[in-house]
Amino acid sequence: MSKISNILTLLQLLNTGKKYSIEELSKELEVSPRMIRHYKDELDKAGIYIDTIRGPYGGYVLNQTIRLPLRKFQSKDYKLLDNYILKETDKRKKEELILLQDKIKGVYIGSQNEALELNLKDETLNKYNVLVRAIKERRKVEILYYSYNKGENKRKICPCEMFLFQDGWYCAAHCELRGDIRHFELKRIREYKLLDENF
Repeated sequence: MSKISNILTLLQLLNTGKKYSIEELSKELEVSPRMIRHYKDELDKAGIYIDTIRGPYGGYVLNQTIRLPLRKFQSKDYKLLDNYILKETDKRKKEELILLQDKIKGVYIGSQNEALELNLKDETLNKYNVLVRAIKERRKVEILYYSYNKGENKRKICPCEMFLFQDGWYCAAHCELRGDIRHFELKRIREYKLLDENF
């Protein structure tokens, strides 16, 4: 995930009021403990202060309520752009609006398993097609995934949604290894196999 996405996930975890150790957060976000400290520093600079509890049972805790943005587009957002694209006369602005609409299409229409025309390289398209099939047929997928802090590791996932974020395709899936929902970047999936196991 991107830095911003990781920071938002960090805030979502701490917003529950629960205390998390740096090691727990590092494991949840799949980044190094050093990056967790860096995210905390960035939030401090933005005026969102995370308290540090010291000692062997210490960790980070958020003693304020943060209203986090919704990280999902809706169909009305996609359709609203149609009106602006039709009315826009500036060619450059029109192209930017179309690009934005394509990103929304990746999140909204892709999640509904509707037909989607994609301009993807063959390997990424193959991964995309396998994961979309897994979503439709509710089948598990075994992947070899590259994590920046742990290298390659095998995962068994239950894919539930495809989405486009910052020009990259991701799969939201339940990860059996982590026992939680994770976002897997397609370009970091090294190997993949559609299994006969259903979920």
